Amino acid sequence: MDLLKKRIVEDGTVLPGNVLKVDNFLNHQVDSQLMDKIGVEFARLFKNEKITKVVTVESSGIAPALTTAIHLGVPLIFARKHKSLTLTDNLYTASVYSYTKQVSNDISVDKRFLNAGDRILIIDDFLANGQAVQGLLEIAKLANVSVAGIGIVIEKSFQKGHTLIEKSGVRLESLARIASLSDGKVTFVD
Repeated sequence: MDLLKKRIVEDGTVLPGNVLKVDNFLNHQVDSQLMDKIGVEFARLFKNEKITKVVTVESSGIAPALTTAIHLGVPLIFARKHKSLTLTDNLYTASVYSYTKQVSNDISVDKRFLNAGDRILIIDDFLANGQAVQGLLEIAKLANVSVAGIGIVIEKSFQKGHTLIEKSGVRLESLARIASLSDGKVTFVD
């Protein structure tokens, strides 16, 4: 997706440790027009997959997942990282480690929202080590739902997440695949 790549180059910042900071348009301040175009693109890529629900992890995956769900005409479910007074039992749960936050979280989805007949599309903002997606795949397995595909806004192809998903056999579509973040410069996979 050329528009996304352009924004990454123009507005992204490469930080030490192969971290790409895109908080001015994706995961802190959200460019709503760009998110809508991302949703249109994911809906186009997965339109023939009979998706019944879009699933993501809070919070950075919500914006692209919501626009995708809107364009597919299906509900959005986000796995919660923090329990609340209203989310205490009857949950599917998986543990997820965040490299950028250096913390593990248990993510949870209420069992009422995933049903055995569902065909889900997982959407997330980044794919690096693949932990968030692995957690969502684990929840999908617990819920006995089929995973039609995984849509990633920005993939760091040089990290292990891509390989983990390939091994799972689930279709992966990434809108911007980064080959390298060397010397503070973003290089994309052709």
